[in-house]
Amino acid sequence: MAFIEQLETLDTRQSAALRRFEELLTDSVPLENLARRAALETRRHFGRTMRLFAPLYVSNECVNVCRYCGFSRDNAILRVTLSVEQVEAEARFLVAQGFRSLLIVAGEHPKFVAPNYLVECVKRLRQLAPSVSLEIGPLDTAEYRPIVSAGADGLIVFQETYDPELYATLHPAGPKKDFAWRLACPERAYAAGFRRLGLGALLGLGEWRREALALAAHVEYLLKHCWKAQVTVSFPRLRPAAGEFQPLTRLNERDLTRLICALRVAFPQIGLVLSTRERPQFRDGIAPLGITLMSAGAHTEPGGYTGAGRAQLHVTQRGQPLPAIPAGDENATPQFIIGDSRPTAEVVSRLRAIGLDPVWKDWEYALAGAPA
Repeated sequence: MAFIEQLETLDTRQSAALRRFEELLTDSVPLENLARRAALETRRHFGRTMRLFAPLYVSNECVNVCRYCGFSRDNAILRVTLSVEQVEAEARFLVAQGFRSLLIVAGEHPKFVAPNYLVECVKRLRQLAPSVSLEIGPLDTAEYRPIVSAGADGLIVFQETYDPELYATLHPAGPKKDFAWRLACPERAYAAGFRRLGLGALLGLGEWRREALALAAHVEYLLKHCWKAQVTVSFPRLRPAAGEFQPLTRLNERDLTRLICALRVAFPQIGLVLSTRERPQFRDGIAPLGITLMSAGAHTEPGGYTGAGRAQLHVTQRGQPLPAIPAGDENATPQFIIGDSRPTAEVVSRLRAIGLDPVWKDWEYALAGAPA
């Protein structure tokens, strides 16, 4: 049974893990007790390590209309696609900061962000860092395989919302309209050879407990059917962005803490990711309770680290160029405004102060007999 069929008839009573997860999402379990359990499970399975990674945005060109996204085709924003040489310059900056895990991020645009372009980016980055993952528009298995062969080890694809009706209203145009195609993306990626699969729901769209249950069911499905890959879950909350979309639902920090801790207790072996969307104090507080992967010092615009691509900036709206001339010192428009703008060194120092061990590298291709 494909996961979409399971989602259509989702019944948490059929799974012990989902039953437990659903209970943990309620106030019947005191949050303080849940947090202690989550911290113990994290230490048991991951020790006191915190793996660090950095997003590397290569393009904010996009053919999709996503009402909540700063890169939406309808928004009049400064856009650019970095050349492979400019991508390498951004990566060298991040490697100098200490990062050995890089995440390529791009809008979905077959003209600018074609599979061949991604292959060349991965090849270049793999000369600098042992772990390269991608967060890009969904492809088919045959298109993923050359990217894996080039050295990419992880793929992240957020479903955004697991409610098909809400999904349709939020994605009125572009290839992202296809709910089922996006939902099956992790399975296609697994078939292509990715060793890490990342999931997430964009929090602030659907009611958070319903989204969480569907997300947990997706996790359980991948653990069963894609068992050779590591599964990670991210918790992106909506942030201010071009287009000024307002959240449809609210998820406060206490509820987000409950969600993170409940997922850790129900699925102790998966990786949990927290990005710089959240404010520093919250990130510092939640880090010991269940998070195993964090970004730091992040920029969400192409060229954000070095200013690469400024000479190629252009403004488009609804896919059409506008006559606006950007100033020479501007960067491309970010996907969203981050919440934690601390320098990487400060984040690392804080993690150590709260008893965690920052890890820059956790994977070496030579261990798997793969080409270096």
